Amino acid sequence: MNIDVQEFRKPCACGRTHEIVVDDMIIEKGAIQRLPHIMKTYYSEYKTIAMLCDDNTYAAVGKLVEELLPNIITIRLNPENLHADEHGVEAAQKQLDKYAGIDFLIAAGSGTIHDITRYHAYEKKLPFLSIPTAASVDGYVSTVAAMTWHGFKKSFTAVSPCFVLADSEIFSKAPLRLTASGVADLLGKFTALCDWRIAHALTGEYICDTVVDMEYKVLKELCENLDGIRNHDLSAYENLMYGLLLSGIAMQMIGNSRPASGAEHHMSHLWEMSAINEPIDYYHGEKVGVGLCMATAVYKKAEQKLRAGGYQVKDHMELETEFIKANITSPVLQEEILKENTPNLMADITGNMLKEKEADILTILADLPDAQTMIGWMKKVHGLTTMQELTLDEALKTTTQRLSPYIRQRLTFMRLLKFYDFYDEITEG
Repeated sequence: MNIDVQEFRKPCACGRTHEIVVDDMIIEKGAIQRLPHIMKTYYSEYKTIAMLCDDNTYAAVGKLVEELLPNIITIRLNPENLHADEHGVEAAQKQLDKYAGIDFLIAAGSGTIHDITRYHAYEKKLPFLSIPTAASVDGYVSTVAAMTWHGFKKSFTAVSPCFVLADSEIFSKAPLRLTASGVADLLGKFTALCDWRIAHALTGEYICDTVVDMEYKVLKELCENLDGIRNHDLSAYENLMYGLLLSGIAMQMIGNSRPASGAEHHMSHLWEMSAINEPIDYYHGEKVGVGLCMATAVYKKAEQKLRAGGYQVKDHMELETEFIKANITSPVLQEEILKENTPNLMADITGNMLKEKEADILTILADLPDAQTMIGWMKKVHGLTTMQELTLDEALKTTTQRLSPYIRQRLTFMRLLKFYDFYDEITEG
């Protein structure tokens, strides 16, 4: 299964010509065997190649890469407590520093290894090739490295891989928990697209219908393939990886994570920063999946309230500075979040604007499946759907829903709900 990246480079109906920075992507059984040919055909000018992996992904594919590229330098990281943070970056840096003249990198792993690799690839101005070992995240072809940096969740400018070689024989053997994480990350596009479309309807924020339609098609195919994933069908796994890579392409086309990240990711980021909770060690997609179930439940309650009518809307919504200060007790995090929210994203939005766009908002909310449907899809692959499954206190649910919109300078419906008089009711517990 090849993704024809040239298709996405054509002039688009949205009026833009989108920039795609990945040369090619291959998803197929036995794809890894193509590695020597790809290196010789596309990247023969590079002489000193280093592969980043951890002990687990070395066993999954790294050893085979060494056999296929006998002169490769292997950087093996300890998977215990390995995260995409300053410590993971430093651990890789220490090993990379032992070798002179490295001019090409290979990331052999899942999300964490890829974020650490793309960070170093950007810093050292090196190209890198991606070998995913699990269909666990949509960030393989991302141009940003999502890092928890000194406690704060940040997106660093980084680079996309120049090539993705996804071998379904390898990534289909990943633990189901990792695959469920990928399913959740992809299902999260339901609320991300809802947020993007509402922001566009309300403020005229740029949107690309081609990207939106592409993502909805991917979501439809994912939902049709969940039984296949549960039954370990190779083609269903390939379809999931295809969807995850297309989500990454969508981010490249837009130039940021808007098509892939909304309220569901903001909740995940809040927990990852340990801003209101003790640190938890769960996969990114697992946290996104729980955020998705929570955000969907709130959005569908809001839809009911809007349809019932008789509600009131505030004229303006000031930044809840005291609320942020009261709930973010770390002075460093508090300062970062207040800085992230300057200027106030909702300064130019009025209650009248929301009333005028009510019909559009309702149409968009109607496209969002309900929370029970989302939970059902997640359960098919044994995905996580509740805060308790993340070992988070259920008492933090209200704070999570009300505080998480401030984690990113991005307009979501979760943030806009603060205008409505039913806000407290639908975000309680």
